[in-house]
Amino acid sequence: MIDATQIRKGMIIVKDGALWRVMEMQLITPGRWKAMVQTKLRNIQNGSQTEHRFRSEERLEQARLDEIEMEFLYEQDGEHVFMNLENYEQFTLTAEAIGDAVKYLKPNTVIVVEMFEGKPVGINLPQTIELEVTSTEPRLPGATKTALTKPAVLETGAVVQVPEFIKEGDVIRVDTRDDKYLERAKAR
Repeated sequence: MIDATQIRKGMIIVKDGALWRVMEMQLITPGRWKAMVQTKLRNIQNGSQTEHRFRSEERLEQARLDEIEMEFLYEQDGEHVFMNLENYEQFTLTAEAIGDAVKYLKPNTVIVVEMFEGKPVGINLPQTIELEVTSTEPRLPGATKTALTKPAVLETGAVVQVPEFIKEGDVIRVDTRDDKYLERAKAR
């Protein structure tokens, strides 16, 4: 059991007998009143979303999930197929279950899949991932302002802001938690 103030984005909690993934959370401390935690939750089983406000002293059950390394194989008709590296069993997850992480899935990438009672319920991406830039604007000659950024489309379709010197074909390292460019990666 955890206090409501310990809720974090991405956490899976048990509420009313169902599993809910925390999509957003905000701690609200209104003047003399007691603190509250405002959350946006998504039901893992059926994908429905709701907003719920927890009192700060409320105790919640955090779901205990098994984490298994699996290889992402391919996407077909909105279903993402993963293979268990130990027994080669395949599982599918919908884009809704994966959430925003879907934009970083690249075939043949090893990902940690969260399992609850033998069924996949979500994934944990590594903190950083290396992806190739497939398209971006060329560098502006004569641009003198420092720290300029521009949008870049990565090989998975994700769009991140990158520095001016990044060009198509470069491999960059991206922080998957907040969709930020970290650095240019070493050549593959």
